[in-house]
Amino acid sequence: MADALSVIPASVLRNLSDKLYEKRKNAALEVEGIVKQLALSGDHEKISAVIKLLAKEFTYSPQANHRKGGLIGLAAATVGLTSEAAQHLEQIVPPVLNSLSDQDSRVRYYACEALYNIAKVVRGDLIIFFNQIFDALCKLSADSDANVQSAAHLLDRLVKDIVTESDQFSIEEFIPLLRERMNVLNPYVRQFLVGWITVLDSVPDIDMLGFLPDFLDGLFNMLSDSSPEIRQQADSALSEFLQEIKNSPSVDYGRMAEILVQRAASPDEFTRLTAITWINEFVKLGGDQLVPYYADILGAILPCISDKEEKIRVVARETNEELRSIKSDPAETFDVGAILYIARRQLDSEWEATRIEALHWISTLLDRHRAEVLCFLNDIFDTLLKALSDSSDEVVLLVLDIHACIARDPQHFRQLIVFLVHNFRVDHSLLERRGALIIRRLCVLLDAERVYRELSTILEGEADLDFACIMVQALNLILLTSSELSVLRELLKQSLVNAAGKDLFVSLYASWCHSPMAILSLCLLAQAYQHASAVIQSLVEEDINVKFLVQLDKLIRLLETPIFAYLRLQLLEPGRYIWLLKALYGLLMLLPQQSAAFKILRTRLKTVPSHSFNGDQLKRASSGNPCSQILHYSGSQITEDGNLRQDNGNLQSGINFASRLQQFVQMQRQHRMLEKSQEQSIARSSSTLSKEGPEAEESRGPQTSNSNLPPSRSSRRGLG
Repeated sequence: MADALSVIPASVLRNLSDKLYEKRKNAALEVEGIVKQLALSGDHEKISAVIKLLAKEFTYSPQANHRKGGLIGLAAATVGLTSEAAQHLEQIVPPVLNSLSDQDSRVRYYACEALYNIAKVVRGDLIIFFNQIFDALCKLSADSDANVQSAAHLLDRLVKDIVTESDQFSIEEFIPLLRERMNVLNPYVRQFLVGWITVLDSVPDIDMLGFLPDFLDGLFNMLSDSSPEIRQQADSALSEFLQEIKNSPSVDYGRMAEILVQRAASPDEFTRLTAITWINEFVKLGGDQLVPYYADILGAILPCISDKEEKIRVVARETNEELRSIKSDPAETFDVGAILYIARRQLDSEWEATRIEALHWISTLLDRHRAEVLCFLNDIFDTLLKALSDSSDEVVLLVLDIHACIARDPQHFRQLIVFLVHNFRVDHSLLERRGALIIRRLCVLLDAERVYRELSTILEGEADLDFACIMVQALNLILLTSSELSVLRELLKQSLVNAAGKDLFVSLYASWCHSPMAILSLCLLAQAYQHASAVIQSLVEEDINVKFLVQLDKLIRLLETPIFAYLRLQLLEPGRYIWLLKALYGLLMLLPQQSAAFKILRTRLKTVPSHSFNGDQLKRASSGNPCSQILHYSGSQITEDGNLRQDNGNLQSGINFASRLQQFVQMQRQHRMLEKSQEQSIARSSSTLSKEGPEAEESRGPQTSNSNLPPSRSSRRGLG
């Protein structure tokens, strides 16, 4: 300190702390000259003493003017040292850096000015303090004083020039600081950071691309800034980096993919578009590097397929197709389970397009990695079954395609049908809304006969008789009306002459017994007219209810459709198809005379030609309805219409019709017992309410209302 005082006059030190800038400036010039002389003489000890004096007594002084003088003095000393300043930077720069955060804005301003002048002298030697300078400039870029901001900008430009021309800059030491600052939300700081990223990226010797994952998330965060200028700068920087990625032979796609996946779900539209665009390029460029990240990428793409912005939807669809076209081996870190998890989760999406693409992915995985997918079947099966209730027909059809693909294995086929029947049982609305669509599609994909046989086997042992009746009626209606089941109908028409048809008839009969109309339809379809007549004769009083008549009405109307054209043509030969006439007249007698179905069937029967009968038959039919007496025809030489009896037994083409009729009668007896039990339960509940009176009913509340009673069979509806 004494050495410094001996070389710097007291007047200079006094003026250096003066409140007037001019006096401080002149004093600084004096200091510059003194230091220059000392440098020429090589007396660095005194130079160090002068710098120490300026730092300790001035820049760290509690007096603002002293601090200002110290800063201008340090800058002057550096100018005086010129080329020899580098060896004294450890003394000069720290006090200046400290002043950059001074509470006095004028001191901060002079600190910027001093560091600017120091930097101009030492240039690249200042690099060792780069991180501290950068940190200080980052804060000053958002300074409350406009003059300080302006001074900081000038200093910032100079430091950028120094860095770009220096070969001593360490990007490795700088990146942690940059990564930390990227989370700052202040718009001035953000502009400052983007500016530095752009400058450093322009330096050929600095590999910013290699460190892109460290600050990529921060850049994406700036895309949603409220300032259009910041958004534009961030977008420009990202575009430049993406172009570099396309031209670079080696890129760390994995770390960046994780960031992009998160940003693809951003609430900001521009951020989502940029992220999905990057993902699109990564999928095209990354190849095998991205295999471990396929599930995450898919999780980002699928929601974007349904984005409200068309540009995002287009890019997302393109990316999805690109990703699906890449064929990877599960042995190469391709995680089938992770992909399935994402696809299953997206099946709950509110957007139809996303659900459809999720199903396409499950289907693709089944085609390529069937064994692996089946290992995860328990995880996705319930979700796939739930998807059968989807509001979109396209989704339901895709789900059925997947189910059919899974059901190629016998054990999975059985599981599918069992679960399907279970879903119909617990959700009758699904059966009403989608039953026909589901059954028809499965018949196309899995063979109609196989599907119907399995359904019949399950329904034969169904404990819920009401549901079994509804389900059988639905299946019967599909069988009679769907074009997809035309082959099955043709096979059933040959039940009396073909072993395969007979086997199918017997297989369906067991479950069709749950519904009289279903059995009658099956018999008419199989041309088992005598048995149809026997079934009609077996019906008892309890069977003829509203529900029965509704189903009978449907059957009569179906007889007028093209499906039963063969049956109507057979009426041209009433002498040969006497049991067909008897069955139809039996149905006519069950219908109320004023019903539309009665009029339809009666009109049809009136058209039966009388000339087809022999003379005795015509005499018996001489009055009224020409066919009225046919019902008394003995038919002793005929079992089923058109087929001569070979013996007096009940077997015809291998079908034991007597046994089948007994099976039907027993099943209908069970249904009647169930209905009586339900009626008695309702009666007991009503009786209890009437005995307890209104007050007890009020005190009991909603628990005693009829809404809690088991629903009657007539309250449930099937398909059609």
